[in-house]
Amino acid sequence: TVNMFFAYGIPFFLAFALSLTLTVLVRFFALRFGVVDRPNKARKIHTQPTALLGGVAIFISFTLLALYYMFWSAHPALHSGYVQVTSTHIRGIVLAGLILILGGVLDDIFDLPPKQQIIFPVLAVLVVMFAGIGITTITNPFGGYIHLDSVEWTIASFNGVSFRLHPLAEVFTVLWLLGMMFTTKLLDGVDGLVGGIGSIAAFMLFLVSLNHTLLQYDTALLAVLFLGATLGFLVFNWHPAKIFLGEGGALYLGFLLGVLSIIAGGKITTALLVMGLPILDVVWIIIRRWIFEKKSPFTSADKKHLYHRLIAAGLSQRQTVLIYYFTAVAFGSSVFFIQGEQKLIAFGVLLIFMIILAMLLVFKYNKER
Repeated sequence: TVNMFFAYGIPFFLAFALSLTLTVLVRFFALRFGVVDRPNKARKIHTQPTALLGGVAIFISFTLLALYYMFWSAHPALHSGYVQVTSTHIRGIVLAGLILILGGVLDDIFDLPPKQQIIFPVLAVLVVMFAGIGITTITNPFGGYIHLDSVEWTIASFNGVSFRLHPLAEVFTVLWLLGMMFTTKLLDGVDGLVGGIGSIAAFMLFLVSLNHTLLQYDTALLAVLFLGATLGFLVFNWHPAKIFLGEGGALYLGFLLGVLSIIAGGKITTALLVMGLPILDVVWIIIRRWIFEKKSPFTSADKKHLYHRLIAAGLSQRQTVLIYYFTAVAFGSSVFFIQGEQKLIAFGVLLIFMIILAMLLVFKYNKER
């Protein structure tokens, strides 16, 4: 067995302390060189120029400690008989994260057009797929498993070595990772929202990895590093925020969550339930902009997200964020008590909850007009 405090408590505090320190340094340099988010657009709700690049602190904290524990330490979680995470996985995660952060820094400085912004998330997904991270099997809620790698295409053979594609698995992986990244990107509109939801998701993945039926000590370690690094940043991102994630940071949190949920025994359902409310909000935003308003859902912006409507209804930023936190904890923790098709029911309940909440907000808005 692994001693819990030394295995996970110390890595957590190291990640937290490092992220806390680096966030202060990153904020100093962001303000020094004018890399700030100015409230010069109607959809923005902050009132003062605020430092960007907070994601850099999270990335460096997580990356340095993940590399240390993987390559230079004798941490029992990465040297037990239940190892899921390989050195190739770590290299892929680090390189993909670096691509996202560099792309985000460029966007924060030069305000890149959407056609250039998409390059970095796509490259990040391709990198982790080449590193062997992908969704090959998903649990069938009605029993058994769905094997996405059952469809196989041989695209070339060279010296007796065949190069194969598994189109269902690859497409599913790309959609999952891009979906998680753009969910956190579009969610990043209220102080402490993405950092808090990311922390809750990391904690849930940590607990799931240590479930007695899995005992995935290595994925638990990565999850706790993710948790510590995110909470260290959240100290300065809680309302009123002194620093924002920035483009790269918002994408990076969704990326890490998506990747860890794949490695942790394919715990897609856990991430879906924790992120359920933001995901449903993003899906509705895309449908509304694309079908009803006839405009691109990714290049246009407005103040019609659920969190915007909650604030417009009279809630404070902190109250709005706490509603998201409560929903994430309530539905995320349900994975420990429900099985199979009950998870579909849980997601259905979450959908109904969002619809009722939206109807109440619309009713309040119309009543006050």
